[in-house]
Amino acid sequence: MKKKGLSVIVSLIAAGTLAACGNSNENANEEQADAESNNSQNEAEVNESEENENAAEDENNNNEEAAGNGEELTFSQINWAENIAVTNMWKVILEDEGYDVNLNLLEMGFTMEALANGELDANLEIWLPVQDANYLEQYQDSVNFSEETWFDNAKVGLVVPEYVEEVNSVEDLNEHRDMFDGEIVGFDPGAGTMEVTEDLIEEYELDFVLQPSSEPAMIDEIGNAIRNEEAIVAPLWSPHSVFSNYDLKFLEDPENVYGGVEKIHHATRHGFEEDFPEVSEWLKNWKMEDEEIGELIDYVESADEHIEGAREWIDENQDLVDEWMNR
Repeated sequence: MKKKGLSVIVSLIAAGTLAACGNSNENANEEQADAESNNSQNEAEVNESEENENAAEDENNNNEEAAGNGEELTFSQINWAENIAVTNMWKVILEDEGYDVNLNLLEMGFTMEALANGELDANLEIWLPVQDANYLEQYQDSVNFSEETWFDNAKVGLVVPEYVEEVNSVEDLNEHRDMFDGEIVGFDPGAGTMEVTEDLIEEYELDFVLQPSSEPAMIDEIGNAIRNEEAIVAPLWSPHSVFSNYDLKFLEDPENVYGGVEKIHHATRHGFEEDFPEVSEWLKNWKMEDEEIGELIDYVESADEHIEGAREWIDENQDLVDEWMNR
Protein backbone atom coordinates (compact mmCIF):
# COMPACT_ATOMS: atom_id res chain seq x y z
CA MET A 1 0.00 0.00 0.00
CA LYS A 2 2.81 2.41 0.77
CA LYS A 3 4.44 1.69 -2.56
CA LYS A 4 1.16 2.12 -4.36
CA GLY A 5 0.46 5.39 -2.55
CA LEU A 6 3.91 6.67 -3.29
CA SER A 7 3.47 5.80 -6.92
CA VAL A 8 0.23 7.71 -7.08
CA ILE A 9 1.84 10.72 -5.43
CA VAL A 10 4.75 10.66 -7.88
CA SER A 11 2.31 10.43 -10.79
CA LEU A 12 0.36 13.38 -9.54
CA ILE A 13 3.52 15.45 -9.09
CA ALA A 14 4.66 14.57 -12.61
CA ALA A 15 1.30 15.45 -14.06
CA GLY A 16 1.37 18.76 -12.25
CA THR A 17 4.85 19.42 -13.50
CA LEU A 18 3.84 18.63 -17.08
CA ALA A 19 0.78 20.84 -16.77
CA ALA A 20 2.91 23.64 -15.43
CA CYS A 21 5.37 23.25 -18.29
CA GLY A 22 2.49 23.25 -20.76
CA ASN A 23 1.05 26.42 -19.30
CA SER A 24 4.49 28.00 -19.29
CA ASN A 25 5.05 27.18 -22.98
CA GLU A 26 1.57 28.42 -23.85
CA ASN A 27 2.15 31.67 -22.00
CA ALA A 28 5.52 32.07 -23.74
CA ASN A 29 3.90 31.51 -27.10
CA GLU A 30 1.19 34.04 -26.33
CA GLU A 31 3.77 36.57 -25.18
CA GLN A 32 5.79 36.01 -28.36
CA ALA A 33 2.66 36.41 -30.48
CA ASP A 34 1.75 39.58 -28.59
CA ALA A 35 5.28 40.92 -29.09
CA GLU A 36 5.18 40.14 -32.79
CA SER A 37 1.77 41.79 -33.06
CA ASN A 38 3.05 44.88 -31.25
CA ASN A 39 6.11 45.00 -33.49
CA SER A 40 3.92 44.74 -36.59
CA GLN A 41 1.65 47.48 -35.28
CA ASN A 42 4.60 49.72 -34.44
CA GLU A 43 6.13 49.09 -37.85
CA ALA A 44 2.82 49.92 -39.53
CA GLU A 45 2.60 53.15 -37.50
CA VAL A 46 6.17 54.07 -38.47
CA ASN A 47 5.43 53.37 -42.13
CA GLU A 48 2.24 55.41 -41.95
CA SER A 49 4.12 58.26 -40.31
CA GLU A 50 6.82 58.14 -43.00
CA GLU A 51 4.15 58.10 -45.71
CA ASN A 52 2.47 61.14 -44.15
CA GLU A 53 5.80 62.95 -43.93
CA ASN A 54 6.57 62.09 -47.56
CA ALA A 55 3.11 63.24 -48.63
CA ALA A 56 3.57 66.50 -46.74
CA GLU A 57 6.99 66.97 -48.33
CA ASP A 58 5.55 66.29 -51.79
CA GLU A 59 2.78 68.79 -51.12
CA ASN A 60 5.30 71.39 -50.00
CA ASN A 61 7.37 70.75 -53.12
CA ASN A 62 4.29 71.12 -55.27
CA ASN A 63 3.43 74.36 -53.50
CA GLU A 64 6.97 75.60 -54.10
CA GLU A 65 6.76 74.66 -57.77
CA ALA A 66 3.27 76.21 -58.10
CA ALA A 67 4.13 79.47 -56.33
CA GLY A 68 0.80 81.09 -57.11
CA ASN A 69 -1.19 78.45 -55.23
CA GLY A 70 -4.35 79.36 -57.14
CA GLU A 71 -4.13 83.13 -56.53
CA GLU A 72 -6.08 85.12 -59.11
CA LEU A 73 -4.60 87.78 -61.39
CA THR A 74 -6.49 89.98 -63.85
CA PHE A 75 -4.69 91.56 -66.80
CA SER A 76 -6.17 93.78 -69.48
CA GLN A 77 -6.01 92.66 -73.08
CA ILE A 78 -6.19 95.26 -75.85
CA ASN A 79 -7.18 94.10 -79.30
CA TRP A 80 -3.75 94.76 -80.82
CA ALA A 81 -1.63 92.00 -82.30
CA GLU A 82 1.37 92.37 -80.00
CA ASN A 83 -0.85 92.83 -76.93
CA ILE A 84 -2.83 89.67 -77.63
CA ALA A 85 0.48 87.84 -78.06
CA VAL A 86 2.16 88.97 -74.84
CA THR A 87 -0.94 88.70 -72.63
CA ASN A 88 -1.46 85.09 -73.74
CA MET A 89 2.24 84.41 -73.25
CA TRP A 90 2.12 85.66 -69.65
CA LYS A 91 -1.12 83.79 -69.00
CA VAL A 92 0.64 80.53 -69.89
CA ILE A 93 3.78 81.39 -67.89
CA LEU A 94 1.91 82.40 -64.75
CA GLU A 95 -0.61 79.57 -64.83
CA ASP A 96 2.32 77.16 -65.04
CA GLU A 97 3.46 78.79 -61.78
CA GLY A 98 0.13 78.11 -60.10
CA TYR A 99 -1.69 81.41 -60.67
CA ASP A 100 -5.17 81.76 -62.16
CA VAL A 101 -4.95 84.47 -64.84
CA ASN A 102 -7.97 86.26 -66.31
CA LEU A 103 -7.67 88.42 -69.44
CA ASN A 104 -10.22 91.24 -69.74
CA LEU A 105 -10.64 92.68 -73.25
CA LEU A 106 -10.71 96.46 -72.83
CA GLU A 107 -9.86 99.60 -74.76
CA MET A 108 -6.89 101.60 -73.51
CA GLY A 109 -8.92 104.34 -71.80
CA PHE A 110 -11.01 101.83 -69.82
CA THR A 111 -7.84 99.86 -69.02
CA MET A 112 -6.19 102.82 -67.33
CA GLU A 113 -9.35 103.72 -65.43
CA ALA A 114 -9.68 100.12 -64.19
CA LEU A 115 -6.04 100.10 -63.04
CA ALA A 116 -6.57 103.34 -61.14
CA ASN A 117 -9.66 101.86 -59.45
CA GLY A 118 -7.85 98.65 -58.54
CA GLU A 119 -10.15 96.55 -60.75
CA LEU A 120 -7.19 95.32 -62.83
CA ASP A 121 -3.81 94.07 -61.71
CA ALA A 122 -1.73 94.96 -64.77
CA ASN A 123 -1.61 96.39 -68.27
CA LEU A 124 1.35 95.02 -70.20
CA GLU A 125 1.68 97.74 -72.84
CA ILE A 126 2.46 101.41 -72.21
CA TRP A 127 4.28 103.26 -75.01
CA LEU A 128 6.54 106.11 -73.90
CA PRO A 129 7.72 108.79 -74.17
CA VAL A 130 5.11 109.95 -76.72
CA GLN A 131 2.21 107.63 -77.53
CA ASP A 132 0.81 107.13 -74.02
CA ALA A 133 2.20 110.32 -72.49
CA ASN A 134 -1.36 111.56 -71.90
CA TYR A 135 -2.14 108.50 -69.75
CA LEU A 136 1.10 108.93 -67.82
CA GLU A 137 0.19 112.53 -67.08
CA GLN A 138 -3.39 111.67 -66.10
CA TYR A 139 -2.73 108.58 -63.98
CA GLN A 140 0.82 108.96 -62.66
CA ASP A 141 -0.48 109.37 -59.07
CA SER A 142 -2.98 106.49 -59.18
CA VAL A 143 -1.18 103.86 -61.30
CA ASN A 144 2.34 102.43 -61.10
CA PHE A 145 4.17 102.89 -64.41
CA SER A 146 7.24 100.67 -64.57
CA GLU A 147 10.64 102.21 -65.15
CA GLU A 148 11.65 98.91 -66.75
CA THR A 149 10.86 98.30 -70.43
CA TRP A 150 10.26 95.02 -72.24
CA PHE A 151 10.81 96.37 -75.76
CA ASP A 152 13.19 99.21 -76.59
CA ASN A 153 12.94 99.65 -80.34
CA ALA A 154 9.32 100.50 -81.10
CA LYS A 155 8.30 102.89 -83.86
CA VAL A 156 5.04 104.68 -84.65
CA GLY A 157 3.96 106.66 -87.69
CA LEU A 158 1.73 106.91 -90.73
CA VAL A 159 2.30 104.18 -93.32
CA VAL A 160 1.41 103.78 -96.98
CA PRO A 161 2.06 100.88 -99.40
CA GLU A 162 5.54 100.86 -100.94
CA TYR A 163 4.04 101.30 -104.43
CA VAL A 164 2.67 104.75 -103.49
CA GLU A 165 5.82 106.41 -104.78
CA GLU A 166 4.42 109.95 -104.81
CA VAL A 167 4.08 110.10 -101.02
CA ASN A 168 7.13 109.68 -98.75
CA SER A 169 6.49 112.31 -96.09
CA VAL A 170 3.53 113.52 -94.06
CA GLU A 171 4.06 116.83 -95.85
CA ASP A 172 3.17 115.16 -99.18
CA LEU A 173 -0.31 114.10 -98.11
CA ASN A 174 -2.27 117.29 -98.81
CA GLU A 175 -0.89 117.42 -102.37
CA HIS A 176 -2.26 113.91 -103.00
CA ARG A 177 -5.41 114.15 -100.88
CA ASP A 178 -7.72 112.81 -103.61
CA MET A 179 -5.62 109.65 -103.90
CA PHE A 180 -6.65 108.80 -100.30
CA ASP A 181 -10.17 110.33 -100.43
CA GLY A 182 -9.04 112.66 -97.65
CA GLU A 183 -9.13 109.84 -95.11
CA ILE A 184 -6.67 108.33 -92.66
CA VAL A 185 -7.86 104.86 -91.69
CA GLY A 186 -7.49 104.49 -87.92
CA PHE A 187 -8.18 101.98 -85.15
CA ASP A 188 -9.33 102.14 -81.50
CA PRO A 189 -10.47 105.69 -80.65
CA GLY A 190 -9.05 105.53 -77.10
CA ALA A 191 -5.52 104.58 -78.18
CA GLY A 192 -2.72 107.04 -77.50
CA THR A 193 -1.49 106.77 -81.10
CA MET A 194 -4.91 107.88 -82.34
CA GLU A 195 -4.72 110.99 -80.17
CA VAL A 196 -1.19 111.70 -81.40
CA THR A 197 -2.44 111.29 -84.98
CA GLU A 198 -5.06 113.97 -84.30
CA ASP A 199 -2.22 116.20 -83.08
CA LEU A 200 -0.31 115.39 -86.27
CA ILE A 201 -3.27 116.41 -88.48
CA GLU A 202 -3.39 119.72 -86.67
CA GLU A 203 0.39 120.25 -86.70
CA TYR A 204 0.69 119.69 -90.48
CA GLU A 205 -2.69 121.28 -91.24
CA LEU A 206 -3.75 118.16 -93.11
CA ASP A 207 -7.05 118.26 -94.95
CA PHE A 208 -7.77 114.72 -93.78
CA VAL A 209 -10.25 113.05 -91.45
CA LEU A 210 -9.09 110.32 -89.07
CA GLN A 211 -11.60 107.45 -89.18
CA PRO A 212 -11.65 105.31 -86.00
CA SER A 213 -12.45 101.60 -86.17
CA SER A 214 -10.51 98.71 -84.65
CA GLU A 215 -7.09 97.27 -85.32
CA PRO A 216 -8.42 94.16 -87.12
CA ALA A 217 -10.70 96.34 -89.28
CA MET A 218 -7.81 98.67 -90.11
CA ILE A 219 -5.56 95.76 -91.07
CA ASP A 220 -8.34 94.33 -93.25
CA GLU A 221 -8.67 97.66 -95.07
CA ILE A 222 -4.92 97.81 -95.63
CA GLY A 223 -4.99 94.28 -97.07
CA ASN A 224 -7.94 95.03 -99.35
CA ALA A 225 -6.30 98.22 -100.64
CA ILE A 226 -3.03 96.43 -101.40
CA ARG A 227 -4.78 93.57 -103.19
CA ASN A 228 -6.46 96.17 -105.41
CA GLU A 229 -3.25 98.28 -105.66
CA GLU A 230 -5.05 101.27 -104.19
CA ALA A 231 -3.64 104.02 -101.98
CA ILE A 232 -4.27 103.94 -98.24
CA VAL A 233 -2.71 105.73 -95.27
CA ALA A 234 -2.96 104.54 -91.67
CA PRO A 235 -1.22 104.96 -88.31
CA LEU A 236 0.81 101.86 -87.50
CA TRP A 237 3.54 100.70 -85.19
CA SER A 238 6.40 98.29 -85.09
CA PRO A 239 6.56 95.54 -83.84
CA HIS A 240 3.57 94.34 -85.83
CA SER A 241 2.96 91.26 -87.93
CA VAL A 242 1.42 93.33 -90.74
CA PHE A 243 4.92 94.26 -91.93
CA SER A 244 5.70 90.63 -92.65
CA ASN A 245 2.53 90.34 -94.75
CA TYR A 246 2.64 93.57 -96.76
CA ASP A 247 5.27 95.96 -98.12
CA LEU A 248 4.60 99.16 -96.20
CA LYS A 249 6.71 102.24 -95.53
CA PHE A 250 6.65 104.79 -92.73
CA LEU A 251 6.20 108.38 -93.88
CA GLU A 252 8.82 110.87 -92.77
CA ASP A 253 7.68 113.09 -89.89
CA PRO A 254 9.87 116.23 -90.03
CA GLU A 255 8.13 117.79 -87.02
CA ASN A 256 8.67 114.58 -85.04
CA VAL A 257 5.08 114.55 -83.79
CA TYR A 258 5.12 110.79 -83.33
CA GLY A 259 8.49 110.98 -81.62
CA GLY A 260 11.53 108.88 -82.33
CA VAL A 261 12.12 105.46 -80.84
CA GLU A 262 9.39 104.42 -78.41
CA LYS A 263 9.85 102.04 -75.50
CA ILE A 264 7.18 99.71 -74.15
CA HIS A 265 6.59 99.57 -70.39
CA HIS A 266 3.99 97.86 -68.22
CA ALA A 267 1.73 99.36 -65.56
CA THR A 268 0.18 97.91 -62.40
CA ARG A 269 -2.36 98.93 -59.79
CA HIS A 270 -1.18 100.36 -56.50
CA GLY A 271 -0.35 97.56 -54.08
CA PHE A 272 0.40 95.00 -56.80
CA GLU A 273 4.10 94.78 -55.98
CA GLU A 274 3.35 94.10 -52.31
CA ASP A 275 0.63 91.55 -53.11
CA PHE A 276 2.58 89.71 -55.82
CA PRO A 277 6.30 90.46 -55.31
CA GLU A 278 7.44 87.44 -57.33
CA VAL A 279 5.27 88.28 -60.37
CA SER A 280 6.31 91.91 -60.11
CA GLU A 281 9.97 90.90 -60.28
CA TRP A 282 9.37 88.63 -63.29
CA LEU A 283 7.65 91.43 -65.20
CA LYS A 284 10.55 93.77 -64.47
CA ASN A 285 13.01 91.18 -65.84
CA TRP A 286 10.99 90.70 -69.06
CA LYS A 287 12.90 91.73 -72.23
CA MET A 288 12.23 90.93 -75.91
CA GLU A 289 13.96 91.74 -79.19
CA ASP A 290 12.37 92.40 -82.61
CA GLU A 291 12.76 88.82 -83.81
CA GLU A 292 11.37 87.35 -80.58
CA ILE A 293 8.23 89.48 -80.44
CA GLY A 294 7.67 89.07 -84.19
CA GLU A 295 7.90 85.29 -83.89
CA LEU A 296 5.58 85.25 -80.87
CA ILE A 297 2.96 87.30 -82.74
CA ASP A 298 3.21 84.92 -85.68
CA TYR A 299 2.80 81.83 -83.47
CA VAL A 300 -0.23 83.29 -81.70
CA GLU A 301 -1.95 84.50 -84.86
CA SER A 302 -1.31 81.23 -86.71
CA ALA A 303 -2.72 78.96 -83.99
CA ASP A 304 -6.34 77.80 -83.79
CA GLU A 305 -6.39 79.24 -80.27
CA HIS A 306 -4.17 82.14 -79.17
CA ILE A 307 -3.20 80.33 -75.99
CA GLU A 308 -1.98 77.33 -77.99
CA GLY A 309 0.31 79.52 -80.08
CA ALA A 310 1.70 81.17 -76.95
CA ARG A 311 2.33 77.77 -75.38
CA GLU A 312 4.20 76.55 -78.48
CA TRP A 313 6.39 79.66 -78.53
CA ILE A 314 7.21 79.27 -74.82
CA ASP A 315 8.13 75.61 -75.29
CA GLU A 316 10.63 76.63 -77.98
CA ASN A 317 11.99 79.61 -76.01
CA GLN A 318 12.11 78.21 -72.48
CA ASP A 319 15.69 79.42 -71.90
CA LEU A 320 14.60 83.00 -72.48
CA VAL A 321 11.58 82.63 -70.18
CA ASP A 322 13.82 81.09 -67.50
CA GLU A 323 16.00 84.22 -67.62
CA TRP A 324 12.96 86.35 -66.78
CA MET A 325 12.15 83.98 -63.91
CA ASN A 326 15.71 84.10 -62.50
CA ARG A 327 16.27 80.37 -63.06
